[in-house]
Amino acid sequence: MRVVTMGETMGSFSSERAHPLMRGQSLSLSHAGSESNVAVALSRLGVTTRWVGCVGDDAVGRMIVRELRAEGVDVQAHVIAGAATATMVKERLSPEHWSVGYNRSSSAGSRLSPAHTADALTPQTELLHVTGITLALGGGPRRAVLAAISRARAANVLVSLDVNHRLALWSAESAGAVLRKVLPFVDIVFASAHEAQMLCEGSSPSELAEQLGQSGVPEVVLTMGAAGSVAYTPASGLVECPARPATVVDPVGAGDAFVAGYLAARLEGEPLTERLALGTALGHAAVSTAGDWEGSPSRAQLAATMGDDVSR
Repeated sequence: MRVVTMGETMGSFSSERAHPLMRGQSLSLSHAGSESNVAVALSRLGVTTRWVGCVGDDAVGRMIVRELRAEGVDVQAHVIAGAATATMVKERLSPEHWSVGYNRSSSAGSRLSPAHTADALTPQTELLHVTGITLALGGGPRRAVLAAISRARAANVLVSLDVNHRLALWSAESAGAVLRKVLPFVDIVFASAHEAQMLCEGSSPSELAEQLGQSGVPEVVLTMGAAGSVAYTPASGLVECPARPATVVDPVGAGDAFVAGYLAARLEGEPLTERLALGTALGHAAVSTAGDWEGSPSRAQLAATMGDDVSR
């Protein structure tokens, strides 16, 4: 597996029409989770990827394992007896607005431990991708992520971190304190401009990216929604990329798609401009389609719809 990622994947129930939930309304069932979203998007781009996580001994957990494998993702799923697989409900309040609620307290996914990730990396692994969500789920998941990072560093495997702050899981203060301790062991960090302010001083995205880079993170990538993205490395300096105009169907999962595109280009040795371009193309596809990962394109689809400049 060239890429390994780990975290909680949930059953996702989404309203099929723009109306507050009520009796008799239809819901579609899928799965969602930042790390597995990235794994699916990478797999569709031809990057062999493994997802590691815990699920319950229930129908939702079995569905998650089955569907991830159907997407070509290598799955290390640990079944936790007596704990349910977490679920989320995406309520479409209007054509432009969604409300997302979670049922993940004491879930199987929150039982992830260092033992579950001990065999996650392979001799072929080039990159470990983790997120702040897993760090926020509790002591066990946090230790699992830190242990995996330690093993990756010892094996000269790149480590990427998506801050992915969730206020429902921990405060900005708590998140910042933990994440700042993790940053010295990370090779690539992804964050929104707002999230970056938890980690360093600065106002503009460019200033924040430079500050993070100068603090020791080798590669910093900040996303700014409709304003595009910016990346910084000491060798290349600041590189900016505009967003692609899009009709937003579902904004959830766009950040994960961007991360997958960027990492795929990174693994192919592309320069910062191409990494941002491929990330932007995948983010555009994600927001233009309903679902957290369903809109992630293959290489062939990218070439057919967006041109050869982002299809490598």
